[in-house]
Amino acid sequence: MKKIDFHIHTVPSIKDSHFTFSLTKLKTYVETTGLDAISITNHDLFDVNQFLEISRTLDIPVFPGIEISLAETHVLLICDPSDLGDFNARCNLVSQKIANPEDSINIDEFFEIFEAPQDYIVIPHYSKKPAIGPDTLARIVDFISAAEVNSAKKFIRLSKSDEKLTPVLFSDVRIQETMASFPTRHTYVDCGEVTFASIKGSLRDKRKVALSKADGNRLFAVFDDGQTLSTGLNVLLGERSSGKTHTLDRIAGALEETKYIRQFSLLQSEDHLRDREFNDDVQRKRSVSVERYLSGFKSIVEDVADIDLAANERDVSEFISTLLRSAEEADRKDEYSRAKLFNEDEYPIQQARTLRELIASIRQVIENIEFRDVIERHVSRSALQRLAIELIELFREKTLESAKKEWVNSAVRDIKVNLKMRSSDTQISNVDLYQAALDIKKVERFKSIVNSLRRDAVVSEEQIQGFRVVVRKGPYTGAGELKAVSRSQSAFKEAFNVYDDPYRFLHAIQEVKTLHRTEIYKYFSKITYTILNGDGYEVSGGERSEFRLLQEIADAQNYDILLIDEPESSFDNLFLESSVNEMIREISECMPVVVVTHNSTVGASISADYVIVAQKEKSEGGIEYRLYSGHPSNSILSSRDGREIANYDAMMNSLEAGHEVYTERKKVYEAIRS
Repeated sequence: MKKIDFHIHTVPSIKDSHFTFSLTKLKTYVETTGLDAISITNHDLFDVNQFLEISRTLDIPVFPGIEISLAETHVLLICDPSDLGDFNARCNLVSQKIANPEDSINIDEFFEIFEAPQDYIVIPHYSKKPAIGPDTLARIVDFISAAEVNSAKKFIRLSKSDEKLTPVLFSDVRIQETMASFPTRHTYVDCGEVTFASIKGSLRDKRKVALSKADGNRLFAVFDDGQTLSTGLNVLLGERSSGKTHTLDRIAGALEETKYIRQFSLLQSEDHLRDREFNDDVQRKRSVSVERYLSGFKSIVEDVADIDLAANERDVSEFISTLLRSAEEADRKDEYSRAKLFNEDEYPIQQARTLRELIASIRQVIENIEFRDVIERHVSRSALQRLAIELIELFREKTLESAKKEWVNSAVRDIKVNLKMRSSDTQISNVDLYQAALDIKKVERFKSIVNSLRRDAVVSEEQIQGFRVVVRKGPYTGAGELKAVSRSQSAFKEAFNVYDDPYRFLHAIQEVKTLHRTEIYKYFSKITYTILNGDGYEVSGGERSEFRLLQEIADAQNYDILLIDEPESSFDNLFLESSVNEMIREISECMPVVVVTHNSTVGASISADYVIVAQKEKSEGGIEYRLYSGHPSNSILSSRDGREIANYDAMMNSLEAGHEVYTERKKVYEAIRS
């Protein structure tokens, strides 16, 4: 197995922040991490002179490469050193096309520059930003040697998937003078000799690529001294002040996308803040689903907020009054009032919102990839494109027609004003009777919807590890509840006085200056969140912490590694065994998990894949902190510098306070039992 890193930056480009390259630091990096081969892959450029200097300095093979900004993604392209001159010329063509940080080359330009992509090692960003899109992937998939990911979790996921792409994990490091530590993201390749052809061939076979030399994909390096972790469940043991939390902090600093549940972080010590903090936490995690539930009502509120029934009534009354007076004065019109435009109606302006939404819907159907086969079984892609084109043309016609009508209306208004100034006759006021009637119906429907929304009912229920999250809707019962939702010092008493009339309440609450218009919809119906235990009762203080822990563990699936520092500090053993252990074991099936513990319920019963023991040891130079590790079944645990300890003794001292205490405790339990 050969250890490689094929993603190293040595020259700052326009897409990098500036750094000063250090050849000495690169040599130290290679020697410290034990790399067998590297590739220099700078953004959209290749410095041949620097590459030759690096090759002469290092004692391992160095392969020429480039990281190309291709369409929406980045692609590593690595060349056989024997083709260095040709590769340099082609890379210069790439550099000429990248003038700004946002620039990239398209697929056609890529194939034009690199006419034979099958001759290179091609590695796109896959589960790593900026990730390759489906269209770009389809164009180059036949030439891809491997797919780059950015974590051990994603490496394992891709290696287990049915996809043919082989995962690789590289450092993506900028080699600079100020480096204090080195990355541990490397890949082992079973390639025999370290040549371009052998590595390229091995990368196409998932079975020949791994995260560690001896344990395949079961272990991966986490520190630059070679300390490893399991890609599954790790238990970190040790006495007080032995460096366990410090080790977790180092892991969190060394790896990206880390979920870290710190010791005591789930406890809420302030009683007067406990309810607010807990409810805010629950609400925040479920805000998306509630927003989705209220999204339709939100658009209704925004529409009705612009309706002024009182103004409409005044306009209609004014129209009727001026119409009657104009009829009475019909036999004595002057030359200005006899002009056709004196009482001319304006063109009604129709909004093209429906047509715009229809075009967006058709576009979504055309661009959908997931269900394309189903869609094209019923309607062809070309037919959808023709429909979209026709609707767009119609939209342009409607938009132009509306613009013309608006221009004419503006001219008519000016002319009517001038005619009115010269005439003593009554001019009929302008009013849209249809819109006035429609506004009345909208308000009636709005009131009906609000009253329905205020009726007490369950919005949703969710089962989580023995707990039940119930989301309910209902009416607000006082101005204080409205103030609590706003988190401001604004007064809501006047608005709440008309709460029973949804339309009047809408206009009253708009007068509260601190409220943003887009947030008004939240004040019509009260959304509450209740957490029930397995017996159907609201959770106690201790159960709240249990629920939060389960939520935090579940949330870890959005990260690449989960770190938990002494969960037993906050919870009883029955809960740890029945819920926490089970959930941790499940999540460790798809991502690395590290649990620090002193508790045998967690440490001995959780069925860990790997054990790390932190020890504080005295030496001639003072105090030294050392990590020993191995599989749970190993009788001996070893450190990176070759020292060893007995696994049994470490487990007994960490979890049971030593063998003698464990024996005495066992006797006590046996006596009680008998």
